[in-house]
Amino acid sequence: MQFEVWAPQAGRVTLQCDGVTRALERDPERAGWWRGEADARDGSRYGFALDDGPVRPDPCSRRQPDGPDGLSAVVDHERYEWRARWRGRPLPGAVLYEMHVGTYTREGTLDAAAGRLGHLAELGVTHVQLMPLCPFPGTHGWGYEGVSLWAVHEPYGGPEALKRFVDRAHELGLGVVLDVVHNHFGPSGNYLPVFGPYLTDRHHTPWGAAVNLDAPGSDEVRAFLIGSALAWLRDYRIDGLRLDAVHALVDTRALHFLEELSTAVDALAAEVDRPLFLVAETDLNDPRLITSRDKGGLGLHAQWNDDFHHALHTTLTGESQGYYADFARAPLAGLAKTLTGGYFHDGTYSSFRERHHGRPLDRTRVAGHRLLGYSQTHDQVGNRAQGDRLSSLVSPGLLACAATLTLTAPFTPMLFMGEEWAAGTPWQFFTDHTDPELADAVRRGRRREFAAHGWKEEDVPDPQDTATRDRSCLDWSEPEREPHARVLAWYRQLLALRHEQPDLTDPDLADTKVAYDEERRWIAFRRGDVLVAVNLAPEPAALSLGVPHARVLAAWEPVETPGADGVVHVPGESGVVLLQE
Repeated sequence: MQFEVWAPQAGRVTLQCDGVTRALERDPERAGWWRGEADARDGSRYGFALDDGPVRPDPCSRRQPDGPDGLSAVVDHERYEWRARWRGRPLPGAVLYEMHVGTYTREGTLDAAAGRLGHLAELGVTHVQLMPLCPFPGTHGWGYEGVSLWAVHEPYGGPEALKRFVDRAHELGLGVVLDVVHNHFGPSGNYLPVFGPYLTDRHHTPWGAAVNLDAPGSDEVRAFLIGSALAWLRDYRIDGLRLDAVHALVDTRALHFLEELSTAVDALAAEVDRPLFLVAETDLNDPRLITSRDKGGLGLHAQWNDDFHHALHTTLTGESQGYYADFARAPLAGLAKTLTGGYFHDGTYSSFRERHHGRPLDRTRVAGHRLLGYSQTHDQVGNRAQGDRLSSLVSPGLLACAATLTLTAPFTPMLFMGEEWAAGTPWQFFTDHTDPELADAVRRGRRREFAAHGWKEEDVPDPQDTATRDRSCLDWSEPEREPHARVLAWYRQLLALRHEQPDLTDPDLADTKVAYDEERRWIAFRRGDVLVAVNLAPEPAALSLGVPHARVLAAWEPVETPGADGVVHVPGESGVVLLQE
């Protein structure tokens, strides 16, 4: 078997494979690369030593059976026999469901999560979006401190378990999206800087030195990241990737890394003849990210739209701290603006940032499905001091209003696991760092962060306490009880409507017409022949739809068919979806 590694600064590289050590030779055709042959098979343990130093795992390791610090293992991807005959599911018309494997079930494994995928198929979502799976220290964590960007966290089940998960999802008609982190590497078990200039001091990020995308050696670093991305899509038959915090990817080269990545993914999609897509998490409000390359954009297929979330959250809760301050003065106006224009900050002044932010989105060039809309995400729940979900902040009626707006908006909807039944369990920040100093630094940093917002130290959960993770696991007995069962039925009804009514997946943002009353707390919008009215106030509201004949398709509380005057009477804290006839 051929082994190779990029180590441009090394004077000598040796391979240790199944206890046998061999010297590697320089590759005459690729500067900085070393290569050599060794007897190996699926499962063989190996690593590389530079200049007679300690043996380290392969930067391109496909498996880390003993965690990030252990030896790598060979993975023969041809051994797995795929069951599902899968042609893929495109992003237009999709509904995503964000899942953390370690807390979706109490067992916290990919196989256990696969056993619960039938629930999602019945719910009506189209894609499962998995939070990061790369190896990280310990057993439980969010996954954003991962290393070995080609491998699967062993406590989740490793590579074979991910294939079984994807296979089962595809059998049920569900696509799979994977969250990948290119903007930083985990601090523990990260040996990449030993091998080469994977980081650069030219730029700095919240995690320290930036990933090297534009300094000397960056060609190989970019190829490393792109190769990892393509491996998930090819070897595991993943359908799309969510790119974490792309605003932290600092790249001054003429050909931006994201454009290079999107080009490679589109080429692979053509090769395998199934749709593949990239979804960016971004704080930039820059439509160029999601504009096609032939029109001067970077060619990503979609982005998370935090502006919609912030406007909706502020409308529902009245919270005004942090970035919610920009939306608190007139939350319904902010919500209306995002529903029709995509962004709230499109070159406007942001009081939170103390500067102008974003640029306008051209609705004639950017389709609505390129923006993901959501009322909750792992970030927006887990980065609260106590990981409290929306279900602990507002009534079931307002939860129904949030679902109505999210699932009928002109965006690609995304749900966060458990929200579909108003889960009563929190989702808190938890880690399992094996380095005592790092663990203590994370614990103190978390408490210091929230102390600045008035939280007592003892009220902020200890990330290292196993009970923090345990509290965050979904309770699968809840969907059978009220009020959870009623909320779940509402989500199912709305998702069914989204699939049945073509107007609800119309990509034309300009076709959405909105009316609202800030003081009376109602908002209504129209998408083709579908009309949506949401009353957030506790008292009933009489809303004029402007059409003489409309049929009720779904209502959280009973709603009578509008009369000839076109007025619909919406109960307090309720939403209704109607169809013009």
